[in-house]
Amino acid sequence: MGFVALQAVVIAVLAGVALARGRVLDGMADGLREGSPDAVAGSGRAQGPERGEDLVDGVRRLRRRAESAEYALVQRLRDLAYLADLIGVGIVRLTDDLRVEVANTAAHVFLERRPGEMLGRTAMEALGDHRVEAIAREAAERGAASGEVTLHEPEGPTLIVRARRSPILGIWLVLEDVAELRRLQRIRAEFIDNLSHELRTPITTVGLLAETLARDAEAAGEAVPARMRERIRKLEVETDTISEMVTELLDLARIESGGRQLHLDSVDLGRIATESVERLRPFAERQGIRLEVEVAPALPAIRGDAARLGQVFSNLIHNAVKFSPSESTVTVTVRATGETVAASVADHGVGIAAADLPRIFERFYKADRSRTAGGGTGLGLAIARHIVAGHGGRLTAESEEGAGATFTLTLPVPDQAPGRGA
Repeated sequence: MGFVALQAVVIAVLAGVALARGRVLDGMADGLREGSPDAVAGSGRAQGPERGEDLVDGVRRLRRRAESAEYALVQRLRDLAYLADLIGVGIVRLTDDLRVEVANTAAHVFLERRPGEMLGRTAMEALGDHRVEAIAREAAERGAASGEVTLHEPEGPTLIVRARRSPILGIWLVLEDVAELRRLQRIRAEFIDNLSHELRTPITTVGLLAETLARDAEAAGEAVPARMRERIRKLEVETDTISEMVTELLDLARIESGGRQLHLDSVDLGRIATESVERLRPFAERQGIRLEVEVAPALPAIRGDAARLGQVFSNLIHNAVKFSPSESTVTVTVRATGETVAASVADHGVGIAAADLPRIFERFYKADRSRTAGGGTGLGLAIARHIVAGHGGRLTAESEEGAGATFTLTLPVPDQAPGRGA
């Protein structure tokens, strides 16, 4: 949209030039017809009648070309204006002193104005909301700005406002109505929340029944066939998987909807990593995997939610153990890098294919090797990235297929951290 808007401005300028050129050429032609010396004085010598007629013909040709160019440019502008209305996005152009110079039909509809009513008004008069005007002023100062505004709260339209300073003159505003999108997002979050809660009771009941069956089979000894014992074990595993999926689905829905707030405090990332390793050490030993943790001395404290960061470490370490061959080592390293504290979890497992690497943080995405190596919900890494992003950090992955993978989370130290509420 920025390109279209800029193109419209350029075309408008060219149209103005063409009109001005046509007027100048008209004046030259009239002067030549009347024999005005000023009209032909540019060459520094007198012109004969034949030379004057040639100039008149040349001026007429130039005028026809200018008129043709003017017509084409006007049609182009009309076509662009039609396109701007067709895509359903509001477009407003403000002058440098924040007066409305251009506003398409969609902008008038979004702002509940009659067609043409906005033209010539100040930004505050036309847009009717000081927050939209503030976005425009910020764009005038910084070059670009954006924000989400709900007009006539709480029932009015919700607009995403994107403002950008024109390289020629003025400011362009793009208004997009996202009220329906926000409504659907709320419905989705409520649906997942309700469904997850409704599923918890039967899943918990099935889990308890499976656990009771396992105890009864153990007490019965050889009276229970080996095949029956295996089926009971699989029932326990699948029940745990479903329970984990419901928990993670609910967790992700709350995070994405902003319902899961971070409770920030001064925390030691090295201590969190060490505690996470010790918590998962029994699981790793059952898989025949060695866990090692290396924490650099004198690490600076960071602002974070210890419980949520522990969840990130648990997820990364659990994945590393699950996809590592027996008798291999998973190493957790925490170090300071000046402006940040970085923690990495490295394994020597199957690795991640290059085609899968860009998508591993997507919800429900699982690489083929993951499916054949024990499954998983496909939500853990998406949740981990959301948590890290909520701390103002980054979670990245590096891997070579067949040579293991390294996941690294980087968090800002307090001096560099952006201000965030708890």
